[in-house]
Amino acid sequence: MSLDVVTLEVSGHVAVATLNRPPVNAMNWAMRERLIEIFDQATDREDIRVVVLTAQGRVFCAGADLKQRPDPNRHGQSWWHNRLTRETGNAIKECAKPVIAAVNGPALGAGFGLMAACDIMLAAEEAVFGMPEIDVGLAGGAAMLRELVGRSRQRRMMYTGMKLTAAELYRLGVIEACLPREDLLPEAMRIAQEIAGKSPLGIKYAKLSCNMVELMPQKDAYRFEQNFTFELSKTEDALEARRAQLEKRKPVFKGR
Repeated sequence: MSLDVVTLEVSGHVAVATLNRPPVNAMNWAMRERLIEIFDQATDREDIRVVVLTAQGRVFCAGADLKQRPDPNRHGQSWWHNRLTRETGNAIKECAKPVIAAVNGPALGAGFGLMAACDIMLAAEEAVFGMPEIDVGLAGGAAMLRELVGRSRQRRMMYTGMKLTAAELYRLGVIEACLPREDLLPEAMRIAQEIAGKSPLGIKYAKLSCNMVELMPQKDAYRFEQNFTFELSKTEDALEARRAQLEKRKPVFKGR
């Protein structure tokens, strides 16, 4: 597996993972394996509290690499390919650290799915989004689109390959911001640094809460979160946060 297809830089508890497969960052097996590795490692690394996912060039990700499709004549390869595809997004969703997407250009198919797996999503004004699988005789993306857009728009995108602009996704409340390209990464880093300054344990359980309550009725979800709040209240970080507020100073968190 090449480490160059997705690079990783860490500074000040913020990791920046950059898709690096020119010219359009098409998703191949090596890129998927590298992304899974990065986000699994981020869960365990104490020097990482937030991950920013972005890409080099003017395209975030043009989708899956059509030159690297599973061979139906090789037993098991299609199932392995599908599993690898699923786990790419799951690695982002299940990462214990928040992930911020800084989408610098078009995000299509698998690229759109990458963004959708992130916790907070920002995009450059030039970015466009779509699920073009229908144009190559395939279908996919309904499970992801239903979390982002309404029923009619989901189906129109699936049936026609219709693309949406970053401005439209911002108008719909899907993404956090639609920015000039030069402002995109600085704004993503600003948000990342703000999150990195919070209690690591608090953030860990905040993300777990966000993931889990989506699957629960409201009554059960509220009780689920209360259990986390109770356990967190006994941690050193929670005590330090309360002391810092009373003493009007910045807290020093230890992740305990």
